[in-house]
Amino acid sequence: MFWLNRIKHLIHCVSLLTFVTWLLSSLLKRAEVKLNELDPWIQYGTLGYCILFTLKVIVLTAIPQILFNILGLIFFDAFPEKVTLRCSSLLTPLICIRVVTRGDFPHLVRNNVAKNMARCSEAGMDNFLIEVVSDKAIALPSHPRVREIVIPSSYKPRRGALYKARALQYCLEDDVNILSDNDYVVHLDEETIMTSDSIRGILNFVLEKKYDFGQGLITYANGQVVNWFTTLADSIRVADDMGKLRAQFYLLHKPVFSWKGSFMVSRVGAERDVSFDHGVNGSIAEDCYFAMRAFMKGYNFDFIDGEMYEKSPFTVWDFVQQRKRWVQGVSLVVRSPEITWKHKMLLSCSWYAWITMPLSLSNTVFDYFYPLPVPIWLNILSFLIGAVKIYMYLFGVIKSLSLRRLGLFKYGLCLISTIFVMFLSAILECIAVVMAVCDNKRRFYVVNKNPKIKIQIA
Repeated sequence: MFWLNRIKHLIHCVSLLTFVTWLLSSLLKRAEVKLNELDPWIQYGTLGYCILFTLKVIVLTAIPQILFNILGLIFFDAFPEKVTLRCSSLLTPLICIRVVTRGDFPHLVRNNVAKNMARCSEAGMDNFLIEVVSDKAIALPSHPRVREIVIPSSYKPRRGALYKARALQYCLEDDVNILSDNDYVVHLDEETIMTSDSIRGILNFVLEKKYDFGQGLITYANGQVVNWFTTLADSIRVADDMGKLRAQFYLLHKPVFSWKGSFMVSRVGAERDVSFDHGVNGSIAEDCYFAMRAFMKGYNFDFIDGEMYEKSPFTVWDFVQQRKRWVQGVSLVVRSPEITWKHKMLLSCSWYAWITMPLSLSNTVFDYFYPLPVPIWLNILSFLIGAVKIYMYLFGVIKSLSLRRLGLFKYGLCLISTIFVMFLSAILECIAVVMAVCDNKRRFYVVNKNPKIKIQIA
Protein backbone atom coordinates (compact mmCIF):
# COMPACT_ATOMS: atom_id res chain seq x y z
CA MET A 1 0.00 0.00 0.00
CA PHE A 2 2.88 2.38 0.80
CA TRP A 3 4.41 1.98 -2.66
CA LEU A 4 1.00 2.16 -4.33
CA ASN A 5 0.36 5.54 -2.70
CA ARG A 6 3.84 6.76 -3.71
CA ILE A 7 3.11 5.76 -7.30
CA LYS A 8 -0.24 7.59 -7.15
CA HIS A 9 1.49 10.72 -5.91
CA LEU A 10 4.14 10.46 -8.63
CA ILE A 11 1.45 10.08 -11.32
CA HIS A 12 -0.37 13.10 -9.86
CA CYS A 13 2.81 15.25 -9.93
CA VAL A 14 3.63 14.23 -13.51
CA SER A 15 0.00 14.86 -14.52
CA LEU A 16 0.00 18.33 -12.94
CA LEU A 17 3.27 19.38 -14.57
CA THR A 18 2.35 17.83 -17.94
CA PHE A 19 -1.14 19.36 -18.01
CA VAL A 20 0.09 22.82 -17.02
CA THR A 21 2.97 22.70 -19.52
CA TRP A 22 0.74 21.50 -22.35
CA LEU A 23 -1.97 24.07 -21.70
CA LEU A 24 0.58 26.86 -21.30
CA SER A 25 2.28 26.07 -24.59
CA SER A 26 -1.07 25.80 -26.40
CA LEU A 27 -2.33 29.11 -25.07
CA LEU A 28 0.97 30.89 -25.73
CA LYS A 29 0.97 29.76 -29.38
CA ARG A 30 -2.58 30.98 -29.77
CA ALA A 31 -1.73 34.33 -28.14
CA GLU A 32 1.10 34.93 -30.61
CA VAL A 33 -1.10 34.63 -33.73
CA LYS A 34 -1.18 37.90 -35.76
CA LEU A 35 -0.14 39.98 -32.73
CA ASN A 36 3.11 41.05 -34.39
CA GLU A 37 1.11 42.93 -37.00
CA LEU A 38 -1.00 44.77 -34.40
CA ASP A 39 -0.29 48.22 -32.95
CA PRO A 40 -2.68 48.37 -29.94
CA TRP A 41 -2.24 52.12 -29.39
CA ILE A 42 -3.57 52.82 -32.87
CA GLN A 43 -6.07 49.95 -32.96
CA TYR A 44 -7.75 50.61 -29.57
CA GLY A 45 -6.70 54.12 -28.62
CA THR A 46 -5.04 55.14 -25.36
CA LEU A 47 -8.09 54.52 -23.17
CA GLY A 48 -8.87 51.19 -24.79
CA TYR A 49 -5.28 50.02 -24.46
CA CYS A 50 -5.15 50.98 -20.76
CA ILE A 51 -8.41 49.13 -20.04
CA LEU A 52 -7.31 45.97 -21.86
CA PHE A 53 -3.87 46.02 -20.23
CA THR A 54 -5.41 46.50 -16.78
CA LEU A 55 -7.64 43.46 -17.35
CA LYS A 56 -4.52 41.49 -18.24
CA VAL A 57 -2.57 42.56 -15.17
CA ILE A 58 -5.32 42.37 -12.57
CA VAL A 59 -5.37 38.56 -12.64
CA LEU A 60 -1.84 38.48 -11.19
CA THR A 61 -3.23 39.06 -7.69
CA ALA A 62 -3.94 35.30 -7.69
CA ILE A 63 -0.28 34.35 -8.18
CA PRO A 64 0.64 33.94 -4.46
CA GLN A 65 -2.13 31.44 -3.75
CA ILE A 66 -1.44 29.60 -7.02
CA LEU A 67 2.22 29.17 -6.08
CA PHE A 68 1.28 27.89 -2.62
CA ASN A 69 -1.20 25.47 -4.20
CA ILE A 70 1.52 24.12 -6.49
CA LEU A 71 3.90 23.70 -3.55
CA GLY A 72 1.30 21.90 -1.45
CA LEU A 73 0.15 19.59 -4.22
CA ILE A 74 3.64 18.57 -5.35
CA PHE A 75 5.89 18.56 -2.29
CA PHE A 76 3.47 16.96 0.20
CA ASP A 77 1.93 13.55 -0.25
CA ALA A 78 -1.37 13.82 -2.13
CA PHE A 79 -2.30 10.22 -1.29
CA PRO A 80 -1.16 9.68 2.32
CA GLU A 81 -1.32 6.42 4.23
CA LYS A 82 -3.94 5.66 6.85
CA VAL A 83 -3.24 7.63 10.01
CA THR A 84 -1.76 5.69 12.93
CA LEU A 85 -1.46 6.77 16.55
CA ARG A 86 2.08 7.73 17.52
CA CYS A 87 1.45 7.64 21.30
CA SER A 88 -1.08 6.23 23.72
CA SER A 89 -4.34 8.17 23.67
CA LEU A 90 -4.52 7.75 27.47
CA LEU A 91 -2.00 10.59 27.72
CA THR A 92 -4.19 13.18 25.98
CA PRO A 93 -5.77 16.13 27.78
CA LEU A 94 -9.53 16.56 27.51
CA ILE A 95 -10.63 17.09 23.91
CA CYS A 96 -13.90 18.98 23.50
CA ILE A 97 -15.70 18.48 20.19
CA ARG A 98 -17.73 21.66 19.85
CA VAL A 99 -20.63 22.01 17.42
CA VAL A 100 -22.20 25.44 16.96
CA THR A 101 -25.72 25.59 15.54
CA ARG A 102 -28.72 27.90 15.44
CA GLY A 103 -30.86 24.91 16.34
CA ASP A 104 -32.85 24.86 13.08
CA PHE A 105 -31.96 21.22 12.35
CA PRO A 106 -32.22 19.35 15.69
CA HIS A 107 -32.66 15.93 14.07
CA LEU A 108 -29.49 16.41 12.02
CA VAL A 109 -27.51 17.53 15.06
CA ARG A 110 -28.70 14.62 17.24
CA ASN A 111 -27.83 12.09 14.53
CA ASN A 112 -24.39 13.54 13.92
CA VAL A 113 -23.59 13.73 17.63
CA ALA A 114 -24.34 10.01 17.88
CA LYS A 115 -22.24 9.24 14.80
CA ASN A 116 -19.27 11.28 15.96
CA MET A 117 -19.40 9.83 19.46
CA ALA A 118 -19.30 6.31 18.01
CA ARG A 119 -16.39 7.24 15.74
CA CYS A 120 -14.41 8.70 18.65
CA SER A 121 -14.82 5.52 20.70
CA GLU A 122 -13.93 3.29 17.74
CA ALA A 123 -10.80 5.32 16.93
CA GLY A 124 -9.47 5.11 20.48
CA MET A 125 -10.21 8.61 21.76
CA ASP A 126 -10.71 8.09 25.49
CA ASN A 127 -10.82 11.55 27.05
CA PHE A 128 -13.39 13.56 25.10
CA LEU A 129 -16.56 15.61 25.49
CA ILE A 130 -19.07 16.71 22.84
CA GLU A 131 -20.53 20.18 23.32
CA VAL A 132 -23.47 21.42 21.26
CA VAL A 133 -23.87 25.20 21.43
CA SER A 134 -27.22 26.41 20.15
CA ASP A 135 -29.55 29.38 20.10
CA LYS A 136 -32.44 26.94 20.58
CA ALA A 137 -32.71 23.81 22.71
CA ILE A 138 -31.84 20.63 20.77
CA ALA A 139 -33.05 18.20 23.46
CA LEU A 140 -30.02 15.94 23.21
CA PRO A 141 -30.24 12.62 25.06
CA SER A 142 -28.61 12.72 28.47
CA HIS A 143 -25.08 11.33 28.36
CA PRO A 144 -21.97 11.94 30.50
CA ARG A 145 -19.94 12.77 27.38
CA VAL A 146 -22.48 15.23 25.92
CA ARG A 147 -23.10 18.79 27.04
CA GLU A 148 -25.78 21.02 25.54
CA ILE A 149 -25.33 24.77 25.89
CA VAL A 150 -28.22 27.07 25.03
CA ILE A 151 -27.16 30.69 24.57
CA PRO A 152 -29.39 33.15 26.44
CA SER A 153 -31.01 35.72 24.15
CA SER A 154 -29.83 38.39 26.58
CA TYR A 155 -26.14 37.53 26.13
CA LYS A 156 -24.13 40.34 24.53
CA PRO A 157 -20.34 40.03 24.19
CA ARG A 158 -18.35 43.02 25.41
CA ARG A 159 -17.23 44.09 21.92
CA GLY A 160 -20.47 43.20 20.17
CA ALA A 161 -19.68 39.94 18.37
CA LEU A 162 -22.66 38.59 16.38
CA TYR A 163 -23.92 35.32 14.91
CA LYS A 164 -21.53 32.36 15.14
CA ALA A 165 -18.77 34.49 16.70
CA ARG A 166 -21.17 35.39 19.51
CA ALA A 167 -21.90 31.70 20.15
CA LEU A 168 -18.21 30.78 20.13
CA GLN A 169 -17.40 33.62 22.51
CA TYR A 170 -20.16 32.56 24.90
CA CYS A 171 -18.40 29.21 25.36
CA LEU A 172 -15.25 31.03 26.46
CA GLU A 173 -16.92 33.03 29.24
CA ASP A 174 -15.70 32.15 32.74
CA ASP A 175 -19.11 31.05 33.99
CA VAL A 176 -19.68 28.78 30.95
CA ASN A 177 -16.27 27.35 30.13
CA ILE A 178 -15.36 24.12 32.00
CA LEU A 179 -12.09 23.41 30.15
CA SER A 180 -8.57 24.12 31.33
CA ASP A 181 -6.10 26.14 29.26
CA ASN A 182 -4.23 22.98 28.23
CA ASP A 183 -7.32 21.18 26.93
CA TYR A 184 -8.24 21.29 23.24
CA VAL A 185 -11.36 22.18 21.25
CA VAL A 186 -12.28 20.62 17.91
CA HIS A 187 -14.66 22.97 16.09
CA LEU A 188 -17.20 21.34 13.77
CA ASP A 189 -20.16 22.53 11.75
CA GLU A 190 -23.46 20.84 12.51
CA GLU A 191 -23.23 18.58 9.42
CA THR A 192 -19.56 17.58 9.89
CA ILE A 193 -18.84 13.87 10.25
CA MET A 194 -15.52 12.82 11.74
CA THR A 195 -13.54 9.85 10.44
CA SER A 196 -11.26 7.47 12.29
CA ASP A 197 -8.27 8.94 10.43
CA SER A 198 -9.16 12.50 11.40
CA ILE A 199 -9.62 11.50 15.05
CA ARG A 200 -6.22 9.78 15.13
CA GLY A 201 -4.76 12.84 13.37
CA ILE A 202 -6.20 15.08 16.10
CA LEU A 203 -4.80 12.82 18.82
CA ASN A 204 -1.33 12.95 17.23
CA PHE A 205 -1.56 16.73 16.95
CA VAL A 206 -2.61 17.10 20.60
CA LEU A 207 -0.01 14.64 21.90
CA GLU A 208 2.78 16.44 20.05
CA LYS A 209 2.04 19.60 22.13
CA LYS A 210 3.98 21.72 19.63
CA TYR A 211 1.30 23.84 17.99
CA ASP A 212 -1.61 25.86 19.34
CA PHE A 213 -3.88 25.55 16.30
CA GLY A 214 -4.40 22.97 13.58
CA GLN A 215 -6.65 22.12 10.67
CA GLY A 216 -7.21 19.24 8.26
CA LEU A 217 -8.89 18.22 5.03
CA ILE A 218 -12.67 18.32 4.42
CA THR A 219 -14.30 16.51 1.49
CA TYR A 220 -17.87 16.88 0.23
CA ALA A 221 -18.79 13.79 -1.82
CA ASN A 222 -18.99 11.06 0.80
CA GLY A 223 -22.32 9.49 1.60
CA GLN A 224 -25.46 10.59 -0.23
CA VAL A 225 -24.85 13.50 -2.63
CA VAL A 226 -27.82 15.88 -2.64
CA ASN A 227 -26.66 18.20 -5.45
CA TRP A 228 -24.01 16.94 -7.87
CA PHE A 229 -23.40 20.37 -9.37
CA THR A 230 -22.48 22.09 -6.10
CA THR A 231 -20.54 19.03 -4.94
CA LEU A 232 -18.37 19.01 -8.06
CA ALA A 233 -18.02 22.80 -7.82
CA ASP A 234 -16.70 22.38 -4.27
CA SER A 235 -13.98 20.02 -5.52
CA ILE A 236 -11.64 22.99 -5.85
CA ARG A 237 -11.97 23.53 -2.08
CA VAL A 238 -10.64 20.01 -1.54
CA ALA A 239 -7.64 20.75 -3.76
CA ASP A 240 -7.18 24.08 -1.97
CA ASP A 241 -6.92 22.22 1.35
CA MET A 242 -4.39 19.79 -0.10
CA GLY A 243 -2.46 22.62 -1.72
CA LYS A 244 -2.48 26.07 -0.20
CA LEU A 245 -3.64 25.09 3.29
CA ARG A 246 -1.02 22.36 3.69
CA ALA A 247 1.77 24.51 2.24
CA GLN A 248 1.15 27.46 4.56
CA PHE A 249 0.98 25.26 7.64
CA TYR A 250 3.79 22.82 6.80
CA LEU A 251 6.22 25.47 5.50
CA LEU A 252 5.36 28.59 7.52
CA HIS A 253 3.13 27.30 10.34
CA LYS A 254 1.15 30.53 9.93
CA PRO A 255 -2.34 31.18 8.48
CA VAL A 256 -1.09 33.63 5.85
CA PHE A 257 -4.14 32.83 3.68
CA SER A 258 -6.46 32.26 6.68
CA TRP A 259 -8.26 28.93 7.34
CA LYS A 260 -11.76 27.39 7.52
CA GLY A 261 -14.23 27.41 10.40
CA SER A 262 -14.60 23.63 10.60
CA PHE A 263 -12.11 20.84 11.42
CA MET A 264 -10.43 23.58 13.39
CA VAL A 265 -8.46 22.46 16.48
CA SER A 266 -7.44 24.95 19.18
CA ARG A 267 -5.65 24.84 22.50
CA VAL A 268 -8.15 26.40 24.91
CA GLY A 269 -5.74 28.89 26.48
CA ALA A 270 -4.71 30.20 23.07
CA GLU A 271 -8.32 30.42 21.86
CA ARG A 272 -9.38 32.39 24.93
CA ASP A 273 -6.43 34.74 24.45
CA VAL A 274 -7.29 35.42 20.81
CA SER A 275 -11.06 35.59 21.47
CA PHE A 276 -13.96 35.60 19.01
CA ASP A 277 -15.30 38.93 20.28
CA HIS A 278 -14.17 41.37 17.59
CA GLY A 279 -17.35 43.26 16.82
CA VAL A 280 -19.05 43.27 13.41
CA ASN A 281 -15.74 43.05 11.54
CA GLY A 282 -15.10 39.65 13.08
CA SER A 283 -18.65 38.31 12.86
CA ILE A 284 -19.29 37.55 9.16
CA ALA A 285 -16.13 35.52 8.49
CA GLU A 286 -15.31 34.83 12.11
CA ASP A 287 -12.85 32.04 11.24
CA CYS A 288 -10.79 34.32 9.01
CA TYR A 289 -10.70 37.18 11.51
CA PHE A 290 -9.74 34.79 14.31
CA ALA A 291 -6.88 33.35 12.23
CA MET A 292 -5.45 36.81 11.51
CA ARG A 293 -5.61 37.80 15.18
CA ALA A 294 -3.88 34.55 16.19
CA PHE A 295 -1.26 35.21 13.51
CA MET A 296 -0.62 38.68 14.92
CA LYS A 297 -0.23 37.26 18.41
CA GLY A 298 2.49 34.87 17.21
CA TYR A 299 0.70 31.55 17.62
CA ASN A 300 1.79 28.60 15.48
CA PHE A 301 -0.37 26.40 13.28
CA ASP A 302 0.00 22.95 11.75
CA PHE A 303 -1.83 20.69 9.30
CA ILE A 304 -3.67 17.70 10.80
CA ASP A 305 -3.74 14.32 9.05
CA GLY A 306 -7.00 12.65 8.11
CA GLU A 307 -10.19 14.04 6.61
CA MET A 308 -13.73 14.89 7.68
CA TYR A 309 -16.94 14.79 5.66
CA GLU A 310 -19.36 17.62 4.97
CA LYS A 311 -22.12 18.35 2.46
CA SER A 312 -22.00 20.97 -0.27
CA PRO A 313 -24.93 23.42 -0.44
CA PHE A 314 -28.13 21.69 -1.52
CA THR A 315 -29.17 24.42 -3.97
CA VAL A 316 -27.44 26.78 -6.39
CA TRP A 317 -28.97 29.72 -4.50
CA ASP A 318 -27.37 28.56 -1.25
CA PHE A 319 -24.09 28.13 -3.14
CA VAL A 320 -24.20 31.75 -4.32
CA GLN A 321 -25.29 33.10 -0.93
CA GLN A 322 -22.51 31.17 0.81
CA ARG A 323 -19.88 32.70 -1.49
CA LYS A 324 -21.43 36.13 -1.09
CA ARG A 325 -21.07 35.91 2.70
CA TRP A 326 -17.46 34.81 2.38
CA VAL A 327 -16.63 37.73 0.07
CA GLN A 328 -18.25 40.22 2.43
CA GLY A 329 -16.73 38.65 5.54
CA VAL A 330 -13.18 38.57 4.22
CA SER A 331 -13.55 42.15 2.97
CA LEU A 332 -14.19 43.23 6.57
CA VAL A 333 -11.01 41.45 7.65
CA VAL A 334 -8.93 42.97 4.86
CA ARG A 335 -10.21 46.46 5.62
CA SER A 336 -10.02 46.14 9.41
CA PRO A 337 -7.55 48.62 10.98
CA GLU A 338 -6.97 46.12 13.79
CA ILE A 339 -5.20 43.69 11.41
CA THR A 340 -1.79 44.91 10.26
CA TRP A 341 -0.92 44.82 6.56
CA LYS A 342 2.14 42.69 7.29
CA HIS A 343 -0.14 39.90 8.51
CA LYS A 344 -2.98 40.22 5.99
CA MET A 345 -0.89 40.89 2.87
CA LEU A 346 -1.30 37.46 1.23
CA LEU A 347 -4.91 37.21 2.37
CA SER A 348 -5.52 40.59 0.73
CA CYS A 349 -4.01 39.35 -2.54
CA SER A 350 -6.42 36.40 -2.50
CA TRP A 351 -9.37 38.65 -1.72
CA TYR A 352 -8.51 41.13 -4.50
CA ALA A 353 -8.19 38.21 -6.91
CA TRP A 354 -11.65 37.10 -5.79
CA ILE A 355 -13.33 40.52 -5.86
CA THR A 356 -11.95 41.24 -9.36
CA MET A 357 -13.01 37.82 -10.67
CA PRO A 358 -15.76 39.30 -12.90
CA LEU A 359 -13.11 41.47 -14.58
CA SER A 360 -10.68 38.56 -14.91
CA LEU A 361 -13.37 36.36 -16.43
CA SER A 362 -14.44 39.09 -18.84
CA ASN A 363 -10.83 39.28 -19.99
CA THR A 364 -11.19 35.87 -21.65
CA VAL A 365 -13.94 37.36 -23.84
CA PHE A 366 -12.13 40.64 -24.53
CA ASP A 367 -8.93 38.77 -25.32
CA TYR A 368 -10.69 36.90 -28.11
CA PHE A 369 -12.20 39.98 -29.79
CA TYR A 370 -9.49 42.47 -28.82
CA PRO A 371 -6.13 40.65 -28.73
CA LEU A 372 -3.40 42.60 -27.00
CA PRO A 373 0.38 42.05 -27.33
CA VAL A 374 1.91 41.88 -23.83
CA PRO A 375 5.26 40.73 -22.41
CA ILE A 376 5.73 36.97 -22.55
CA TRP A 377 6.06 36.73 -18.75
CA LEU A 378 2.60 38.26 -18.30
CA ASN A 379 1.02 35.70 -20.60
CA ILE A 380 2.86 32.87 -18.87
CA LEU A 381 1.68 33.92 -15.42
CA SER A 382 -1.90 34.54 -16.57
CA PHE A 383 -2.16 31.17 -18.31
CA LEU A 384 -0.46 29.43 -15.38
CA ILE A 385 -3.25 30.61 -13.06
CA GLY A 386 -5.94 29.23 -15.35
CA ALA A 387 -4.15 25.92 -15.96
CA VAL A 388 -3.57 25.25 -12.25
CA LYS A 389 -7.18 26.09 -11.36
CA ILE A 390 -8.52 23.69 -14.00
CA TYR A 391 -6.25 20.93 -12.70
CA MET A 392 -7.31 21.64 -9.10
CA TYR A 393 -10.97 21.03 -9.97
CA LEU A 394 -10.11 17.67 -11.53
CA PHE A 395 -7.78 16.70 -8.69
CA GLY A 396 -10.42 17.65 -6.11
CA VAL A 397 -12.91 15.32 -7.80
CA ILE A 398 -10.36 12.47 -7.80
CA LYS A 399 -9.68 13.02 -4.08
CA SER A 400 -13.37 13.25 -3.22
CA LEU A 401 -14.99 10.45 -5.21
CA SER A 402 -14.59 6.71 -4.76
CA LEU A 403 -14.13 4.70 -7.96
CA ARG A 404 -15.12 1.55 -6.09
CA ARG A 405 -18.38 3.09 -4.82
CA LEU A 406 -19.45 4.88 -8.01
CA GLY A 407 -18.21 2.48 -10.66
CA LEU A 408 -16.13 3.38 -13.71
CA PHE A 409 -18.97 4.90 -15.76
CA LYS A 410 -20.28 7.31 -13.08
CA TYR A 411 -16.74 8.17 -11.99
CA GLY A 412 -15.73 9.06 -15.55
CA LEU A 413 -18.95 11.00 -16.06
CA CYS A 414 -18.19 13.10 -12.97
CA LEU A 415 -14.69 13.90 -14.25
CA ILE A 416 -16.02 14.94 -17.66
CA SER A 417 -18.86 16.94 -16.08
CA THR A 418 -16.36 18.85 -13.96
CA ILE A 419 -15.05 20.59 -17.10
CA PHE A 420 -18.48 22.17 -17.61
CA VAL A 421 -19.18 22.65 -13.89
CA MET A 422 -16.03 24.72 -13.35
CA PHE A 423 -17.09 27.31 -15.94
CA LEU A 424 -20.64 27.57 -14.59
CA SER A 425 -19.22 27.74 -11.08
CA ALA A 426 -16.98 30.64 -12.12
CA ILE A 427 -20.02 32.52 -13.41
CA LEU A 428 -21.87 31.91 -10.14
CA GLU A 429 -18.84 33.11 -8.18
CA CYS A 430 -18.90 36.31 -10.25
CA ILE A 431 -22.60 36.75 -9.48
CA ALA A 432 -21.84 36.28 -5.78
CA VAL A 433 -19.11 38.93 -5.98
CA VAL A 434 -21.44 41.42 -7.68
CA MET A 435 -24.14 40.74 -5.09
CA ALA A 436 -21.62 41.18 -2.28
CA VAL A 437 -20.43 44.52 -3.66
CA CYS A 438 -23.94 45.84 -4.31
CA ASP A 439 -25.38 44.76 -0.95
CA ASN A 440 -23.96 46.89 1.86
CA LYS A 441 -25.80 44.89 4.53
CA ARG A 442 -23.51 42.43 6.29
CA ARG A 443 -25.69 39.41 7.09
CA PHE A 444 -24.83 35.87 8.11
CA TYR A 445 -26.54 33.54 5.66
CA VAL A 446 -26.91 30.02 7.04
CA VAL A 447 -26.78 27.33 4.35
CA ASN A 448 -29.82 25.05 4.38
CA LYS A 449 -29.06 21.55 5.64
CA ASN A 450 -32.58 20.33 4.96
CA PRO A 451 -34.12 21.14 1.54
CA LYS A 452 -37.62 21.05 2.99
CA ILE A 453 -36.94 23.88 5.42
CA LYS A 454 -36.74 27.50 4.32
CA ILE A 455 -33.73 29.35 5.67
CA GLN A 456 -34.00 32.73 7.34
CA ILE A 457 -31.14 35.22 7.24
CA ALA A 458 -29.88 36.48 10.58
